[in-house]
Amino acid sequence: MKTLIAVSPCLFLFGGFVFASSLQEQNKAIARRAFEEILSGGRFELAEQLYAKDFINHGIHRNASLEEDQAALKGWHQAFPDVVIVPQKLIGEDDLVTIYWIASGTNTGTGNGLPATGKKAELAGITIWRIVDGKIKEEWSAFDQLSMMQQLGLLPAHK
Repeated sequence: MKTLIAVSPCLFLFGGFVFASSLQEQNKAIARRAFEEILSGGRFELAEQLYAKDFINHGIHRNASLEEDQAALKGWHQAFPDVVIVPQKLIGEDDLVTIYWIASGTNTGTGNGLPATGKKAELAGITIWRIVDGKIKEEWSAFDQLSMMQQLGLLPAHK
C-alpha cells in the first residue's frame, strides 16, 4: 500500500508532463502550418482555421486585430510576391510557441509602403504566439527592418 501511495504522485506528475509535452508539440505543429500555408504560401483564407477571432498582435505602440495583421501580411506578399518565410527554430512552453524565422524574397511589387526595387532581401525575425484551444490568440513579433531597408537600397548601408 505504501508503494502504491508513493508511486501515484509520480504517475500523476509524469502524466502531466506527457500531456504538456503533447500540447506543446500540437502547438508547434499549428505554428509550422501557419508559417508554411499562410505566411509563406499566401493562403489567407486559412486564417479562420488557425487564428482566434479575437486575435491580437501586440505592437510596441499599438495592437493590431486579425484583420489588420492579415492586411499587413498581404502587403508583404504584394511587395515580395516570391516571399518564403521559413521557421528555423520552434520552442514550446505552456501555451506559447517561439519561432525564429528567416524570410527571403524579391521586392518586385509595392506593398506596405515599399516601392518596387527589384532587389532581393533576406531577414531574420522572432515571433511568439500564444495558442489557446488550437488557435493562435496572441502574437509578439520583431524583425530586422533596418537590414531589409538597406538591402533594398532604401536606406544607406552601415559601413
